[in-house]
Amino acid sequence: YKHGGPIIAVQVENEYGSYNKDPAYMPYVKKALEDRGVVELLLTSDNKDGLSKGAVDGALATINLQLQHDLQLLTTFLFSVQGARPKMVMEYWTGWFDSWGGPHNILDSSGECFAVPTSKVLKTVSAIIDAGSSINLYILMSPAMANYDAVLTEAGDYTAKYVQLRDFFGSISGAPLPPPPDPLPKTAYESVTPAFYLSLWDALKYLETPVNSEKPVNMENLPVNNGNGQSFGYTLYETTIASSGVLSGLVRDRGQVFVNTVSIGFLDYETKAINIPLIQGHTMLRILVENRGRVNYGEIDDQRKGLIGNIYLNDYPLRKFRIYSLDMKKSFFQRFSSHEWNHVPEVPTFPAFFLGALSVALSPSDTFMKLEGWEKGVVFINGQNLGRYWNIGPQETLYLPGAWLDQGINQVIVFEEKMAGPVIQFTETPHLGRNQYIN
Repeated sequence: YKHGGPIIAVQVENEYGSYNKDPAYMPYVKKALEDRGVVELLLTSDNKDGLSKGAVDGALATINLQLQHDLQLLTTFLFSVQGARPKMVMEYWTGWFDSWGGPHNILDSSGECFAVPTSKVLKTVSAIIDAGSSINLYILMSPAMANYDAVLTEAGDYTAKYVQLRDFFGSISGAPLPPPPDPLPKTAYESVTPAFYLSLWDALKYLETPVNSEKPVNMENLPVNNGNGQSFGYTLYETTIASSGVLSGLVRDRGQVFVNTVSIGFLDYETKAINIPLIQGHTMLRILVENRGRVNYGEIDDQRKGLIGNIYLNDYPLRKFRIYSLDMKKSFFQRFSSHEWNHVPEVPTFPAFFLGALSVALSPSDTFMKLEGWEKGVVFINGQNLGRYWNIGPQETLYLPGAWLDQGINQVIVFEEKMAGPVIQFTETPHLGRNQYIN
């Protein structure tokens, strides 16, 4: 800002006080910013438990909170840390997350949402302002796939919470607010029936040369991407076994186990062992491991993905692995030319890629994709990763921005792990799953 730009402040770290494993870390990061020419206001951001440990000399300490009874922290905690300096709530939590397999937490008929009733949101925001504090709403807009019950939806549409807060801020602004822009139009496009298909097993020969390793290698340590490892997607591990028994090991986050091409179950955080059925002779064992994302709070030091350490058959460590990195970036799909795809068979072999075409006649509009009848996988639009879907919910649709679409034909690829539906549907409204009304 001091040089004519839009940046008015820079946050040194986020909630590092909750960890505080290295007392030299925060001063180092602050100095690194200053040495690189950052001259704006520096901030730290912590909850009440980490506030005293997350602050660093020369940066304004700010606090993260949600409930109105936590407002005393504005005066007691902040004052104890830095005296009579400006007060700020860096993260005022306007909602909360949905989790796979759980309900969708929404406003109820009396205007309440999970953890923070809308009326309480307004009361708490008002109290923060009355206390002479600055405030940042966390979060203003729901990110796709998170459905945070934020002030704006993932499509940027207004909520009752937004209307209430806008009216409140307008009442104290001292000048009329400009009219809000109209919501973006939504379109329910014609359903897409995938016409082509490629099983994962048939796709392997078109991929980069697999990594051969005596022992399993976790995703981040694979010698791929110019030595930078693999950050996201799936990793396929193959080895040979000669007997049945109990397969066990640490899999992060979810591993589908195959004998040759037949799925026999999953290994994950809860299921750490699985029975291998009777086999004849040397048989291919395959484990397709999905990286389901990384946490940003809690056990952040244990975020390796893939097979972590040895995988055992009857307590004997397996060896000699062939490992495929399936990051599914745009370049990944460019390896599949048109003649590699087959027509969808009556009984597909899974996991598999399904290819369809979405026709957009006019200027593209936002839409919501619905995969009814499909089980679990990932959707790609024109080579870009749109997001995951899973029939355990809560969400039943994926937000597809119109900006991702071209006028004319758009490529839709679905990677499905286990069961494909007949069509891919589109709707004008999101379906976020089983609602949980909290009073």
